[in-house]
Amino acid sequence: MKLIVTRPLAQAVPWVTRLQAMGVEAQALPLIHIDPLADPAPLRAIWAHITAYSMVVFVSANAVQYFFAAAPAATAAQPAWPAGVWAGSTGPGTSAALRAAGVVQTLLVEPDPKAGNFDSEGLWQELQFRSWAGRRVLVVRGEEGRDWLADALRARGAEVDFIAAYRRCAPRLDAAEATLLKEAIAEPEHHVWHFSSSEAVGYLGLLASRLQPPPDWSHSRAIASHPRIVQSARDAGFGSVQEVEANVQAVAAWMADPVVGRKKVRL
Repeated sequence: MKLIVTRPLAQAVPWVTRLQAMGVEAQALPLIHIDPLADPAPLRAIWAHITAYSMVVFVSANAVQYFFAAAPAATAAQPAWPAGVWAGSTGPGTSAALRAAGVVQTLLVEPDPKAGNFDSEGLWQELQFRSWAGRRVLVVRGEEGRDWLADALRARGAEVDFIAAYRRCAPRLDAAEATLLKEAIAEPEHHVWHFSSSEAVGYLGLLASRLQPPPDWSHSRAIASHPRIVQSARDAGFGSVQEVEANVQAVAAWMADPVVGRKKVRL
């Protein structure tokens, strides 16, 4: 059984590498292409005022990568991340990227790993008991995104700003990826799709709409990391969709014994 990892390429490759090391036959088919902004000037400008914020929230590892790409060079007087500014993360991959960028653990705010809820709601569980009245928060994301966390913070009196750090675009499949797509459609019983965003499901539908005849997903299986994504895959016509926690170990365990997938897998 082959697992198709649909994350953007920069995240899909390490996932595939780790899954293969665990004995999973995994292959990348990125369904979201990440592009830098045409004009990075707003990103460079926001760094000059970063200490005006009590917290900067990063929605993904891509947000970290492109935001820090615009940062001024770190010096002894100006470290990679300013003391006193929290860095909010929505999950393990984003947290790892922040640590690699120079954010110290004491300033990192992230979902509880034991809770297994790696999204804005999971981060809010760690933020909701803090005082937010009069505080400024910056959310770093793509050109579009959810406003759920911003709304929750504003309801507690915070002032929330957004800044785009990158663009999420339709996939650009190379020849090998196009072949994998055709194989997965022709032999659904030998493939499992792994979705980490509803947007990826939507882009798969866009790719499929260009094929003749249009594929029938009713015999295809998928796993997804959040109930919203599970529902998106079901709405797209996937015959079997299970929710599995968004970490490599849980996905590998599901692939080893899909019966476990009858309920949410958490490790």
